[in-house]
This record gives sequence, structure tokens and C-alpha cells, in this order.
Amino acid sequence: MSTKENPSEEIDLGKLFKLIGNVFNKLFLLIKRLSTEIFHITIRTLLFIQKHFLKILIAGVIGVVVGWILDTTEKPIYQSSMIVEPIFNSTQQLYNNIEFYNELAEEKDFNNLAAALKISNQEASSIKKVIIEASTDENQKLKQFSDFVSTLDSISRANLSYKDYLRNFNNINAKFHKITIRALDPKVAKKSQNAIVRSISNNEYFKLQKNTNDLNLKLDDSIIRKQLAEVDSLKSFYQKLKMLDIQREPSSSNTSINLSSENKELDKSEITLLKQAKNLSKEILEINKRKANTKEIINVISNFPERGALLNDLLTQKKVLLPIILIGLMFVVLILLGLNRYLKNYNP
Repeated sequence: MSTKENPSEEIDLGKLFKLIGNVFNKLFLLIKRLSTEIFHITIRTLLFIQKHFLKILIAGVIGVVVGWILDTTEKPIYQSSMIVEPIFNSTQQLYNNIEFYNELAEEKDFNNLAAALKISNQEASSIKKVIIEASTDENQKLKQFSDFVSTLDSISRANLSYKDYLRNFNNINAKFHKITIRALDPKVAKKSQNAIVRSISNNEYFKLQKNTNDLNLKLDDSIIRKQLAEVDSLKSFYQKLKMLDIQREPSSSNTSINLSSENKELDKSEITLLKQAKNLSKEILEINKRKANTKEIINVISNFPERGALLNDLLTQKKVLLPIILIGLMFVVLILLGLNRYLKNYNP
């Protein structure tokens, strides 16, 4: 019976190996075809550049010269940045305010911009751009994810992955944010800092949130300190009971520690009180941290510098941008001219 099955098995294996071989052959042919096409496209591109090299070179040189002239005639732009931590869900309002300042600068509405930032019209006219963006990294995202997961129930925690969290993560979710001002005046950012911060701090809704938070923290602190005082009082009471118990015992050279059942219970109670006192002390430390973190509606982690740094980004320089733009335009024009000649000579 086994001899009858072997030929069919060999036939099946042969078909399988043949099928696998065909798949690999097709794959190799596809790779070869793609490589050939890429090679031909590369050669045609190089031939195109060789044919029109002088035109492309002229466009690049013109771009460099004109860009250099524009860069030297334009006033230098200075950039200043500060890092902030909005509290009490004030991030969205902060973003709205920064976008409003930026719109005023772009529309050259310097009167309203000066009023909003509490600076002069001349200083406001020097502002070119106001930007806000999240200032975060993977470590901060992981910490925020951990804090967020700790607030969920067990079912939601099991169904939420870090990838799902990142998929819904946006600038508003970040803990820290960077505000950047680009201006002709290197000192205008520092002068605008107080107005930017106060625009959030003076908001009545956020002030109410802060006052409520301060009251709650003060109440929690007083309750915990009262509990801690009661624990200390009980500890003193148990220690007095132990001293009385020791004094009641007859003096003996063989007995130095009271091992009575009552004293054992006192020891257990005292250990429990020590643990409770330690936990209460930790809660007080946590409340102190929360007080420090919520002292202001918006925490300034890093101030604007007294003087902004000269913006010298390579991609913002016109002597770099203009050659790229002109060379790109030259390529488009040459391709369109070549296409036009092809269409004229095309015979269907």
C-alpha cells in the first residue's frame, strides 16, 4: 500500500518545486525589468541634463546672484523661543491666542498686535511670525501614556495600546509647548512675554479653576495633617502604655522584653501607625508638588532670551532657495518644450 502512495507523493512534490521555481523566476524577471527601466530613466535624465547643462547652470547662477543681493539688502531676522506648560486645560486657548497674534502680524495689523502684546507700534511692526508647537519626545509621550492608562478601568486599559494612543496624540495633548517669535527687533520677544502669559492668566474661567484647585489642595493638606497629628498622638499613647506595662513587671535578670499578648498587640498597632504615618507623609509631599505645579495657570519653563538669535537657517536664505526654484522652473520649461516638439512630430 505504501508503494502505491510514493509515486503520487513524488509527483506532488515535483509540482510544488516547479511552482516555487516559477514564482522565483517571475520575481527575478520583475526585478530585472525594474532595474532596466530605472537604468534607462537615469541615463535619459543624465542625457537631458548634459544637453541643457548650460541653460540649467545659467538659471542656477542667476538664482544665486539675485538671492545673494536680496539677502544682503534685507534686514536680518531674529528668532526667540520659550517653553511653557499650560495648566487647567488652557492649552487650546494658548494656541488660539498665538494663532491670533500670527494672523495680526501676517495681515500687518500692527495697531491691534501692539495692543495685544503691550508693545509699541514700531516694535509690533518688526514681528514677522509667531509660532507655537509641541515640545515633546518619546520619553514624555510614554510618561503621559502611563499616567493616562492609570486613570482607566481594567477593561479600557486592556483594550488600549500605545500605538492607539499615539494615533490620537496631537499638539494639544503635549505637556510642554514652544512659542517662537521671529522679528526684526531682537528684543521684542522678551517684551511680549508678559502679555502672552497674562492673556491666559487673566482669563476668568482659568482663574476660577485655579482658585478651586487651591482650595481643594488646602483642604486636602489640612485633613492629612490632622490625620498625621492623630496618628502621632496614638503613637505616643501606645508608647506610654508599653512603659506602664514594663514598670508593672517585677525586675528580673532573665526578662528584658515583655512578651505578653497585650504588648504584642501594642507592637502590631504601633507598626501599623508607623506605616500610616509614612503614607500620610508621602501624601503631603505629593500635595506640595501639586501646589508648586499649579501655582500659576501657565508655567514658564524657559523664558524668552533678552536678545533673539540671528535666524541663519540655510533653507530660509534666498541665495539657496532662488537657485532651487529657478532650476526647477527651467526643468519644467525644457520638459514642456520637448513635449511640444514631440506632439508636433507625432504621427498616429
